[in-house]
Amino acid sequence: MQRRSFIQAAGAAAATLGVPGVFAQDWPSGPVRIVVGFPPGGGTDALARVVAQKLTVMWNQPVVVENKGGVAGVLAAEYVATQPSDGSTLLMAHINSHALAPSLQPKLRYNVERDFVPIVLVGVTPNLLIASPAQKAVTVKDITALCAATPGQVSFGSAGAGSAQHLALEMYKLQAKVDALHVPYKGSGPLLADLMGGQIQYSFETMTAATPHVKSGKVVGVAQTRLKRAKGHPNIPTMQEQGFEGFEATTWYGLAGPGKLPSSVADKINRDVNTILAMPDVQEKLDNYGAEDGGGSREKFAKFISSEIDKWGRVVRDGKVKVDA
Repeated sequence: MQRRSFIQAAGAAAATLGVPGVFAQDWPSGPVRIVVGFPPGGGTDALARVVAQKLTVMWNQPVVVENKGGVAGVLAAEYVATQPSDGSTLLMAHINSHALAPSLQPKLRYNVERDFVPIVLVGVTPNLLIASPAQKAVTVKDITALCAATPGQVSFGSAGAGSAQHLALEMYKLQAKVDALHVPYKGSGPLLADLMGGQIQYSFETMTAATPHVKSGKVVGVAQTRLKRAKGHPNIPTMQEQGFEGFEATTWYGLAGPGKLPSSVADKINRDVNTILAMPDVQEKLDNYGAEDGGGSREKFAKFISSEIDKWGRVVRDGKVKVDA
């Protein structure tokens, strides 16, 4: 019954799009772009493509993913903030651009609240602490001991300075009272290539990006960073289970538009993405990636972003975290 109601809802949404004049002059007539702030191969890109594929069918209109990597997702956000607010350009907003950057980037060229309209939360994932296949230390206890024995030498990759992976590492260093070597990349794709190749040792990678490689055995899953285990990784213990009480460092993704996006357009995209997130095949993919708690109202997403800005602002201050502007 539930599956049938999802299919009926999707069909109704698609049928609505066939009615002339539903969006009046607000709706873009050409392709819609979802801009991703990282290269292909990462978690943000993967989820954006799931949503874009479904919206293309639902809207009978091309919805394409455009990758604009740099500054841990900030360059893409800066770009989208300057685009026309007509629904033709959306951002796959990310914890980096919308929760971490306000504290880490003193010269940020956009204001999250002023320059963006939150549309819908797509998903919240744990990070996965992963190890290259050559590593002997593959428990949190052993990795911590290794870091303590060789301060500043054990390498952890991230998708860029100021990224979610970087901040998860900083949280770990604070709680473990160890030092480690942070190696920033321009996205998860190149990070994972080097991790699998043994050029770096570990990463608090997004679960979305890490999952295919953990499943294939190309990297080792050590721990996940929400307080409860994700459905897609029932056999990988949490950081809390391995002695790090209260350790929670998530990565999240959601659609946002430029700051003057009309409410009618934002509401329509919110409804349709909620329909997509409820589809059984999409739910299966999200579970596999560890992406949970997506969907809901625009207001829910806006409040979530605000709470994340506050949380990570405290981590940045307490850890005295600095990145190059």
